[in-house]
Amino acid sequence: MNFIIDSHIHFDQYRREERIQLANDPSLLNAIAVSMNLASCKKTLKLSKEFPFIKPAFGFHPEQTLPKETELNDLMLWITKHHHNMIAIGEVGLPYYSRKKQPDIYRLDYYLELLEQFILLAKRLDKPIILHSIYEDARKTIHLLEKHSFNKAHFHWFKGDYKTLEIMKANNYFISFIPDLLYESKIQSIAEFFPLNQIMVETDGPWPFEGPFLHQLTTPSMIHQTIKKLAHIKKENISVIYEQLLRNTQNFYRL
Repeated sequence: MNFIIDSHIHFDQYRREERIQLANDPSLLNAIAVSMNLASCKKTLKLSKEFPFIKPAFGFHPEQTLPKETELNDLMLWITKHHHNMIAIGEVGLPYYSRKKQPDIYRLDYYLELLEQFILLAKRLDKPIILHSIYEDARKTIHLLEKHSFNKAHFHWFKGDYKTLEIMKANNYFISFIPDLLYESKIQSIAEFFPLNQIMVETDGPWPFEGPFLHQLTTPSMIHQTIKKLAHIKKENISVIYEQLLRNTQNFYRL
């Protein structure tokens, strides 16, 4: 059997019967479960105790309004207290989509300050960081990572230009691909360009997909089709791809 690790999933957003379905996948070794806010962190931690294959990450998703100062302090203190239970800081980053719609509310400078706090926290706790940072926002995130000499960075579902990818490659950052690799030509081009030893796979579930996955519940089992497509793009034997992706994820997350 070819084993997989889902390197980015919102496990707390699934219904209970769906979580059980995911847990019954014999090919799924682990899933990195990211969090949205403090309530999500607490729920993810609780679920990780019920479902041992879940490896929790704690953070604050940037595509939402900033927390109040007291809320942020509570979150940071809670993460610090429970850092032995987490595998990474995440999901954190910059609000690309929300800022396009409401630039007055989602002011980038405030989110950059928050992201820097999370980078410093990840460095202090010696944990990887899972980043929501795409297109032109990625360069700003890279600047902060370089400023603090921290390179244990996973840019999930990355979309951006080749100059940025070159920097990410040189800095030994990781990116991950989702099931849209099967039908998005721009994502396929990124997969062709980026080195296999810096790639992981994910679902970002329960985020829904199109193409052959239209109207389906997003589950880690879709990763097998993603890997098949990646093997085709890389012109490599699929067993080699499975082994390398598994090794990449296990080494990056210390599994």
